[in-house]
Parts: sequence; structure tokens; C-alpha cells
Amino acid sequence: MNLLIQGHSFRYEMERLAMMFFPMEKINWYIDEAPEGEAYVLTRLEQNDNSINLTAGLVDDIHRPDSIVLEYVDEKETELAMGRLLYRALARDTGITPPWGILTGIRPVKLFREQMSGAENAEKVFHDEFLVSPAKTELAKRTEVYERAILEQNRPMDFSLYVSIPFCPTRCHYCSFVSHGIEQARKLMPQYLETLHKELMDTAAIAKELGLRLTTVYFGGGTPTTLSHQELDLLMGWVERYFDLSHLQEYTVEAGRPDTITKEKLQVIRSHGAGRISVNPQTFHDNVLQNIGRGHTVQQFMDSYSIARAMDFDCINIDLIAGLPGDDLKGFCHSVDSAIALDPENITLHTLSIKRAAGLGSADVHTLQKEYSMAVDMVDYGYRALDKSGYHPYYLYRQRNTAGNLENTGFAKEGKDGRYNVYIMAETQTILAAGAGAATKAVHPITGEVMRVYNHKYPYEYIGRYDELRERKQQLHDFFKYK
Repeated sequence: MNLLIQGHSFRYEMERLAMMFFPMEKINWYIDEAPEGEAYVLTRLEQNDNSINLTAGLVDDIHRPDSIVLEYVDEKETELAMGRLLYRALARDTGITPPWGILTGIRPVKLFREQMSGAENAEKVFHDEFLVSPAKTELAKRTEVYERAILEQNRPMDFSLYVSIPFCPTRCHYCSFVSHGIEQARKLMPQYLETLHKELMDTAAIAKELGLRLTTVYFGGGTPTTLSHQELDLLMGWVERYFDLSHLQEYTVEAGRPDTITKEKLQVIRSHGAGRISVNPQTFHDNVLQNIGRGHTVQQFMDSYSIARAMDFDCINIDLIAGLPGDDLKGFCHSVDSAIALDPENITLHTLSIKRAAGLGSADVHTLQKEYSMAVDMVDYGYRALDKSGYHPYYLYRQRNTAGNLENTGFAKEGKDGRYNVYIMAETQTILAAGAGAATKAVHPITGEVMRVYNHKYPYEYIGRYDELRERKQQLHDFFKYK
């Protein structure tokens, strides 16, 4: 689809909005002049002496855009008005009604919490200004309550440690993360661990010098359990050696792929004090697993889950994905019911998101859109079933190109909410990150200002250019001294 920009600087948000109505289509944008002989989405701002005229909507052989006249308002209000105008016009012309309204960011619950501090009712703002559906407004409101309960326990100098293991046994077709098949990357592993060892030492020194207090540790990736049990033992031993774990409230290791899990690895994880793991089936149907290149069976998941359950972990998380190719509503409902029957402490319900870096991005567009159309019913069933079974939503986030323009939501049993997940979404706690593709996010304890330090994406870059990264991380000292 083509997007025409005339007289304004709101291209980014208008492009994001257009993407919601034309999923899987590339948005080509133009300034001032429309593409000749092609349909396009028009967004125009015209300034008059005492007013602003906005025009937005689809332009083709059938459809024409809508216009409104505003009294002069600030740029933010003008952008919101343009967004509402475009949303309503495209909803009318396409028959698609994105449930999160004009919100395009990944953190709607954070925005809801920010609105609560204002004079107007946050629910009214979500409904009237952002055009969010009643169901999603209620989801944001309910999730915020559980997020806030965790955030209120956070102290200004608390921090979390994220450790990145960007390797997987195989690459799932829907994945766009920087992860590498372990067979091809195995030769890099000794150097990768050596570099990670250096970064953990340096990061621990920075945390100690700044007087930070470690409250959660999270091993992610990739799939950390692609490491051997000896490598896991070595890595987790470094964390114990260099960091003060006396104030630790949560320690998570993503076991993720059942085909990487062994009893020996789980024993190592448990012996080092990690009480929370993820064991992720994504679906309870072997044919769907084959469609997405998952590389394991449902039975392998069941076996891995049983081993983990027998080891008395405090919390086991299970991930499911709505909208996977080859799945249908009946099949997804079976997956939800099967997950609930296992009685894990956490169940995270994702909605399939296709990105350009993912293998599914080259699939037939019409096939994908047909499968996406079921996602709303899938997610609705999942939410109702989880609520009925005693799980509550405690964090959520959104991604681009998700089926049905939906969201990813973590559900937990009472008292089993994942703290790290809340911190990463709320952006109110410092997270020091180590490993390829990881991102440090420092939050100033007085000003609330956020500073980011990005590690090199690829393991070979991370290994070869670590000295550059070490220098960048030294900026944290100046950041925390700033008042």
C-alpha cells in the first residue's frame, strides 16, 4: 500500500497505523505527490489563519478520505486527531477494526498507568482519545493492577541482570530474533563464553561501584539450554562468583525448546538457585510444530515438563502462540486446555507476529491473512479459559504485524508473577545486560531518565569488538552521577 504525506511530520505514526489495516503489505510512502494510477492512503495537514484542516483516508476508484477542521492545538494533539481520522476512515473502508485503536507502541499498560496520574480518567482517555476497545481497555486496567503491585516494591538502586545466549537447536520459521543454529555456531562457543565471562566481570564491577542491588536474574536468548550442562554450570557459577545474590527475588532460565532439555541441565540450573524456568510447547499439535520448524514433538515437551516438575521449580512457564500456520480454533482451544491441565504457574499467550527476518514472511499473503482471522477467537477463548482456571494477566506487550492486531500477555497464578517481565515492560528498573544482542537499559534513580547501551548483535561481532562495548558501558558511571 502507498502512503502519501502532505504538510506534516507524522509519517512514522501514520505508517504504523496504515500497517494495521494492510497486514503483510509493504508501506511505500510518498511526500507531496501521489503515485500515479495506484491506490493510496492520504494524510494531509493544511494550516489556515485560524484553524487546521486535516484529511485522511483511502483514495482509490471507490473510496475518498475524510476531513475535519480543528482550532489551533499543539503538535501532539494534532497528531492524535490525524490518527483518529485515519483510523476511522480505514476501519470503515477495510472492515478491519484494530482493538487497540490508534495505539501503535509496544507498552500500552505503561501508557495506561501514565494516564492514571492525569486529571482525566485513564479508561475514558483510552476509549475516547485512543479509540481502544472496551475489552482491551479492561485488559490494560487489570494488568496494570498486578504490574503496579510489583513495581511498588522496587527500590531506586535495584537492578536486574540479563544474560543472552543467542543460540537455538534450529531456527523456528516465525522467529526474527538474532539467534543461530547451535550446530553452525558451536565452533564460536568457547570464544563466546570467554567474552561473556569478561562482560559479566566488568558488569559486576560497574554494579558494585554504582551501589546497585541485584533483585532478578534472567537467562534468555535464543535458548540458554542449547549450552551443555557443563557450560551452564560454568556460566551460572560466574554469576554467583561476581554478583551479590543476597537480595535476589527471582532467577529465571529459559529452557524454552524441549529438545534441548536434559535432566542433567535442569539439575545444574536448580543447583545454582534458579527457581523459574520456561518450557515452551507453543502448540500441542505435532503437525503445527512441523509447519513452524520447531524440531520437537508434543511428547518431547511432555517428557521435559515432567522432568522439570519433578525437580520442584518454584515456577514453570509455558508459552502458546495463537495464529500459527496450520492451526485452527478447535486445535488452539485444545492446546490451551492441555496447558491448563498441566497446572503450570505461568502461561504466556502470544499472538503470531511475522517480520521480514522470519521464514514465514515469504509465505502466501492470503493464506497468512486467512489464518490470522482466527486469532481474535483464539485469544478470546484463551483469556476466558485462563481466567476461569485462576490465572490473571500480569504483563503484556505488542509487536508489529501481529495476527488480529492483538498482543502477547503473560498470565500467572496468585503470587507467581514474573518480576523481570514486569520490569522490562515498565522501564522503571535498571537492567544490565550481557551477551550478544543484549541491551542495557539504565534508569536514573532520581530523574527517571533512561539510557540504553546496545551490545553487538552477532556473536562474531560481540567477540571481536568487545573492547568497544566495554568503553560504551563505562558511560554508566557518568549517567548515574548526573542529578
